[in-house]
Amino acid sequence: MRPARALIDLQALRNNYRIARELTGAKALAVIKADAYGHGAVRCAQALEGEADGFAVACIEEALELRAAGIRAPVLLLEGFFEAEELALIVEHDFWCVVHSLWQLEAIEKAALSKPITVWLKLDSGMHRVGLHPADYQTAYQRLQASGKVEKIVLMSHFARADELHEQASADQVAVFEAARKDLSAEVSLRNSPAVLGWPQIPSDWVRPGIMLYGATPFEEANEVAARLQPVMTLESKVICVRELPAGEPIGYGAKFITQKPMRVGVVAMGYADGYPRHAPTGTPVLVAGQRSQLIGRVSMDMLCIDLTDIPQAGLGSTVELWGKNILASDVAMAADTIPYQIFCNLRRVPLLYSGA
Repeated sequence: MRPARALIDLQALRNNYRIARELTGAKALAVIKADAYGHGAVRCAQALEGEADGFAVACIEEALELRAAGIRAPVLLLEGFFEAEELALIVEHDFWCVVHSLWQLEAIEKAALSKPITVWLKLDSGMHRVGLHPADYQTAYQRLQASGKVEKIVLMSHFARADELHEQASADQVAVFEAARKDLSAEVSLRNSPAVLGWPQIPSDWVRPGIMLYGATPFEEANEVAARLQPVMTLESKVICVRELPAGEPIGYGAKFITQKPMRVGVVAMGYADGYPRHAPTGTPVLVAGQRSQLIGRVSMDMLCIDLTDIPQAGLGSTVELWGKNILASDVAMAADTIPYQIFCNLRRVPLLYSGA
């Protein structure tokens, strides 16, 4: 059996959720969209359901998967509904629903709902992706209240640059939000993972931890609070071939790496078809036989090469950590000019093996 696998530590997941609660004193929706960022949404929800205040997913398909698995906690649809017909399922399964556009508001007003729903009313405070214009926000709130179709409204927005801790944009977005919600009496949700970790002054009755749940930092620079997080996923495989090469030999597609001295090279069963970033360059860190080493040459679809020259104890069958508790996903992502969100979400083909349930 191919040795590539992802080990998922559910106790680390719970630890990271508790940090979000501890840092904010707020209620926290665990963001498990995109199959829990590649970690397995159902198993992650099951691990957190005893203490999570609820979950957040992108769409109704993801929410229905949780309900089918027996998850009864609140589930928020972060993109709301895409068609008015979905409102019947939202009522049936007690989903919470983001409203970010006037057409969604109008659909709720026109719908014949068997019971009122919970709406999270989203303001575009400056990211300019989705969200109501500040000039429409108060009126939208009043229309929802008057519709008789809504049981509760939570006021929310989303930050574009909260991962930049010295950037003014987040404070500017808070000011826009506060002006738009003036005199509205409702709970507020503003803080995502970087805001939970780095913006303690921002008010939020509800927080939405996402990437931090999985033990990865959203910041490019070192952050003392983020350093408390525990990596949840360890992506590992084994050395399946060892080559002894003299100086001057090319390795891998395109001969992008040429040995400068005699080298001992390990071939690992891991590639971009598994989700390992193809553009990870020579020098990207790995851990083999408990010792730090590096990737050499181009990543192939199913294999990659690593340097074993100075690790005599490593050889055929040695375990290689591609990212995890020793090689941080954020370091691999930075080397590959991407972000940990993407390398987690791109994971495929490798089996997920769980511990700490």
